[in-house]
Amino acid sequence: MAKRNLDDTDRKLIAFLRANARTPTAALARNLGLSRSAVQERLRRLERDGVIQGYTLTVASDAAKGGVSAHVLLTLDPKMQDRAMAAVKGLPEATAAYTVSGAHDAIVMLTAETSAHLDEVLTRIGKFPGVNRTTSAILLSTLFERV
Repeated sequence: MAKRNLDDTDRKLIAFLRANARTPTAALARNLGLSRSAVQERLRRLERDGVIQGYTLTVASDAAKGGVSAHVLLTLDPKMQDRAMAAVKGLPEATAAYTVSGAHDAIVMLTAETSAHLDEVLTRIGKFPGVNRTTSAILLSTLFERV
């Protein structure tokens, strides 16, 4: 993967795609003041260089659909961390997981249909081998989100 410095046009192009990855190339070109072929070449370079790694679907927020989301901090047994995280990864309600610094070892993002469903998932996680402790924060509203 080649190292590429992004210029202002690249950053603007990426911002337009973040807002709507399905924006037609012709519309991107108009917004950027470039030719369609120039935009296509920039997209090819950004993809080739690994700056753009794919295009994805963003589903409406779960809160708008009546779902419940939470961030769950995990304290793990270091000898069983891989086993615990494999179990968490197997949960369809787990949407992402990260290692973190500080008092906890990992943070898991969960989405459930109801608060009762979330409670059941949290109980399951707490019983996974290698999970010593969980601390949950239920998300109430989204102030902003960059994808």
